[in-house]
Amino acid sequence: MTADEGTPAANITRRIAELGDWRGETLAKIRQLIHRAVPEVVEEWKWRGTPVWSHGGILCTGESYKQVVKLTFARGASLSDPHKLFNASLEGNTRRAIDLREGDRLDEAAFVQLIRAAVAANGAAKATKPRKRS
Repeated sequence: MTADEGTPAANITRRIAELGDWRGETLAKIRQLIHRAVPEVVEEWKWRGTPVWSHGGILCTGESYKQVVKLTFARGASLSDPHKLFNASLEGNTRRAIDLREGDRLDEAAFVQLIRAAVAANGAAKATKPRKRS
């Protein structure tokens, strides 16, 4: 069975287990925090193996690389980040990211606030989008 044959949630669980190191632990903790922030979050599996969490649009992705777990927020540039969690992809007009390296500590309360702000931003964007005519 290839990873793309299961449900998105199963694929994410499998990815966490396959990593088997600090990256898997970090991704598991991020997943838990996202579900705490938004219990009705939708888990998706996109782009040949990227965990994606959505609610009214993409909230963030969870990519794992050799040296970093990258959490990219689709509307990050429009989010208030008073705790300065964003530390990557700062030059773009739309996305922002949090790069977590082995041993990094994430301010969990601030991250939950950021996820909830991303949900609100998706809702606001949807509300201002013009409706298509039939």
